[in-house]
Amino acid sequence: MPGGGPGVPLLGVEEEFFLVDPATGRIRPRATEVVAAARAAGHGGSVSGEFTLYQIETRTPPCAGLARLRAELAAARRAAAAAARAHGLRLCASGTPLLGRVDPAAVADHPRYRAGTAQYRGMMADFALSAQHVHVHCPDAEEALLVGNHLRPWLPLLVALGANAPYHQGRDTGYASWRSVVRLRFPCLGPPPYAASAAGAGRTARLIAASEAMLDTSLPFWDVRPNPRLPTVEVRCLDVVPELDDAVALAALVRGLVRVSLRAVRAGDVGPPVAAEEVRAAYWKAARDGPTGTGVDLLAGRLRPGVELLGGLLEHVGEALSETGELDLVRARLSGVVGGGRVAGAAAQRAAAAAPGGLKGAVRWLVEATEREPDGGGDGFV
Repeated sequence: MPGGGPGVPLLGVEEEFFLVDPATGRIRPRATEVVAAARAAGHGGSVSGEFTLYQIETRTPPCAGLARLRAELAAARRAAAAAARAHGLRLCASGTPLLGRVDPAAVADHPRYRAGTAQYRGMMADFALSAQHVHVHCPDAEEALLVGNHLRPWLPLLVALGANAPYHQGRDTGYASWRSVVRLRFPCLGPPPYAASAAGAGRTARLIAASEAMLDTSLPFWDVRPNPRLPTVEVRCLDVVPELDDAVALAALVRGLVRVSLRAVRAGDVGPPVAAEEVRAAYWKAARDGPTGTGVDLLAGRLRPGVELLGGLLEHVGEALSETGELDLVRARLSGVVGGGRVAGAAAQRAAAAAPGGLKGAVRWLVEATEREPDGGGDGFV
């Protein structure tokens, strides 16, 4: 059984989904009712609301091995899908809404969400984005902060691997992950700033918050952060993906990266000081071209094919993934996507939309893939 073992940190996953009308494929602002149905069915701990009323979020408990993580993800999706069906809706795993307009007023009733809307104003008009967040146990907040330095050069490749947002409100954006592009326009979303120390990071956060570009110094939303409420490193750059085993493979890859980075931090390595402008440029290219194009190798300072970038990442985390028996499984799941042998994410959405059903057919495919009951094996994640 892959995953887990002595000294291997627990991991957990949050997934965000759109609620869609099965007849029209359009998003519907019914999260309040759907979350209430999940709570009434005894799933209040795993299903909750999100920023907009078009979305709900599921979460797993901390898991040691991939078998447990996969089972918990499947159970949470099952509970959320049942609650959605109770109100005539379906669950759709896409980073952005394919059909239907986002009503800026359809924001969930939460003080933080209201504050964000007031602070960022028109920037929030179409802010309805669904992600996969991965938490890896790391109780030392300063270590978690420095882990972000080590992850920064690899985040664009993670963006490409998880890219699942080519459409937005009825149009093809020309990007593989429009969700990532929307987030890059905010001054405190996207890749984290380089942090040479906790004191330096605190000064940066205080200055950004004073400028009102960040809501609160205690609640940053960078793509890698020490979670402010949990003893974890949280990685937030991934679009939500429809295929369950892709979600598991990406989570395993993130944990491998965090483990390698923690070892480096504990050996006194604070991480490579890659320029913020270079990281954001690499993000943009990854968001546009996805996993099958070329990407920026931030450590070597040059463009490389996606296959080579993934090979370098798997070499970087190979020992950590081998220790948990996960390397072959992660390689098998992700190599096909990068090499073009398996259509997934943005490419799969576009393939579905090219059929006679158009975008409505793409929504139907996403719903079916999101709600598909897993078999026992799942590419070996047992």
